[in-house]
Amino acid sequence: MDPVLYGLNDPAAIDALVEGRHGDPFALLGPHPVHGRRIIRTLQPGAEGVEVIDAQGQTLAVLDRVHPNGLFAGAVEADGAYRLRVRWPGALHETHDPYAFGMLLADDDLRRFSDGMDVALFRWLGAHPVTVDGVHGVRFAVWAPNAQRVSVVGDFDSWDGRRHPMRKRAPSGVWELFVPGLLPGARYKYEVWGADGSLTQRADPVALAAELPPATASIVADPQAFRWTDDEWMRHRGALHHAGSPLSIYELHAGSWLRGADGKELHWDDLGERLIPYVAGMGFTHVELLPISEHPFGGSWGYQPLGQFAPTSRFGTPEAFARFVDRCHEAGVGVIVDWVPAHFPTDIHGLAHFDGTALYEHADPREGFHQDWNTLIYNLGRNEVSAYLTASALAWLERFHVDGLRVDAVASMLYRDYSRKAGEWVPNVHGGRENLESIAFLRRVNALVAERHPDCMTIAEESTAWPGVTRPVSEGGLGFTFKWNMGWMHDSLQYMSRDPIHRRWHHGEMTFSMVYAYSENYVLPLSHDEVVHGKRSLLGRMPGDEWQRFANLRAYYGFMWAHPGKKLLFTGGEIAQPHEWNHDAQIAWELLDHPLHLGVQKLVRDLNRLYASTPAMHALDTDPRGFRWVIGDGAEQSVFAWLRFADGSRPALVVSNMTPAPHHGFRLGVPEAGRWREALNSDATDYGGSGVGNEGARHTQAVPSHGFDQSLVLSLPPLSTVIFVAD
Repeated sequence: MDPVLYGLNDPAAIDALVEGRHGDPFALLGPHPVHGRRIIRTLQPGAEGVEVIDAQGQTLAVLDRVHPNGLFAGAVEADGAYRLRVRWPGALHETHDPYAFGMLLADDDLRRFSDGMDVALFRWLGAHPVTVDGVHGVRFAVWAPNAQRVSVVGDFDSWDGRRHPMRKRAPSGVWELFVPGLLPGARYKYEVWGADGSLTQRADPVALAAELPPATASIVADPQAFRWTDDEWMRHRGALHHAGSPLSIYELHAGSWLRGADGKELHWDDLGERLIPYVAGMGFTHVELLPISEHPFGGSWGYQPLGQFAPTSRFGTPEAFARFVDRCHEAGVGVIVDWVPAHFPTDIHGLAHFDGTALYEHADPREGFHQDWNTLIYNLGRNEVSAYLTASALAWLERFHVDGLRVDAVASMLYRDYSRKAGEWVPNVHGGRENLESIAFLRRVNALVAERHPDCMTIAEESTAWPGVTRPVSEGGLGFTFKWNMGWMHDSLQYMSRDPIHRRWHHGEMTFSMVYAYSENYVLPLSHDEVVHGKRSLLGRMPGDEWQRFANLRAYYGFMWAHPGKKLLFTGGEIAQPHEWNHDAQIAWELLDHPLHLGVQKLVRDLNRLYASTPAMHALDTDPRGFRWVIGDGAEQSVFAWLRFADGSRPALVVSNMTPAPHHGFRLGVPEAGRWREALNSDATDYGGSGVGNEGARHTQAVPSHGFDQSLVLSLPPLSTVIFVAD
């Protein structure tokens, strides 16, 4: 049949359409008026025939094949809605015509996206079950401004990019299409004919669900809202997340905390049964999950994400993750997730060169490629990319009631010369090394979180002396709630790894942190990064024989929990795991059959309980009024002693003896007369210690010492931290 009879006058356009190269399918497909007739055109490669039918299934027209590659056309006298009956070899399929529907996306949404102002773009970009003109289906939308053609592909069209080419909405560069009859659970990708001539099938950048790796398709998510039961938690969680609250974080990798009997990763519901009671029973206030955004390579621990809006399917569905968060809140445990806006991997199904150009990344590798991690760097100077990541941050808080975001690798974002030699980086517009676009992005994210979710936290992993990381954006800071104190971690671990006989020469490694302790709102992190890549486990860093190694670790934990700053401990540290963390195996829980390992676990539990119940241990963490050295210069004996204070509460005295020699008759000045209760002793026999102590309490003597009128005479156990609270 001559195509010209049906208004198809351009053979080149027909060839482009049937070959999957045409960038404007709506110009040729669907209903079109031609010489006063209503012409229906459809492309069905591989079909034996096509009919147009009405709502009752009556045939309105049998379409002619106008091209051997499956282009059909015909005249239909009736106006109004119609469907297509497609005859395939051995099958008959009826469907509404995707090209009979008008434009789907609101101009205002597209404009706001292009301006970088739409921070809820996940609500319309991506795949969303909708009803259009009474027809149920899925609306797809993807940003690919430089692509020559974009199609939706999936099981529903045999992954054939010719079947569902999309409409481009200029000038935004967003492509859209409504696929009638499609249901949640459908697998899909976008087939992108790039500006460079490449043809690739891509996962949806804004997918709300994804299939189980190593498969890489996106999944149409169920639009039904999760039924949350955490109203009480949500009303009061703001009181838990400020600088004066106790914050003790249990960091973990969801895939390696515990494994099933088959050796496989547990799903969210299983973790809810096992993990949540454990964390709550140990006295931790929050769990922090290594990145759970969808990621192709499990060995990256999640730090190379591609699905910034989708929880990884390794542990179950998005609904299952929501149930996990809901159950955490029911148990009084907050949830923090690692969020990674610093870089993304180069996998061909992901964001790299998405539309045949450097779209999400910088084109210049001096700006757009991380040499350390072999990953790409987001171009945060592009409005749409900044909005994309900002929307991701807010989506975790809004969709999943997450209580905080720990932002990975902030230092790499702040400096253009991060881990680069001279000549390998591009200065900013002022000739400096500061990454102005990233700074603006981080400030914007933190300002929006503070505005929309003031009861949530953002925590920076930032390893330099950048000023004002936790200062409010309104005061010129980056606006984070807390910052990891990497300096404290490095110095204190270095000190603890030394033989006690040498510690006197390195006393400042434990005291220097107090020089800058109030410059930021700090978290003291003993994170996953400290127990991998040959650094050894925390126990493995401790010197001495077995007893001394455990005693050193217990003393160190006591020092940490009593030091100003919030607490973070990576899983396995609480049972003194002797070997490095292995993401492919569970934590060595069998160690708890050994009294020394069990003793460390009991100590961490008791430290958490004392820390949370004693205001002096946490209330003035970011206020110099909350701390005073009693002995900060005790290098000769490797003894540290300090006081913690809280308004309206009794003070606490902390004494650490970092040598194997006990000290008896050790006098320390204190600010209050009376009984001082020995609230915790890391050398207690219950923890595996020698049992040297102070008989539960000591009373002051009217003997001046260390600038106070009253003093205590104490026994300092070997390799220990002892905490006293004034009664």
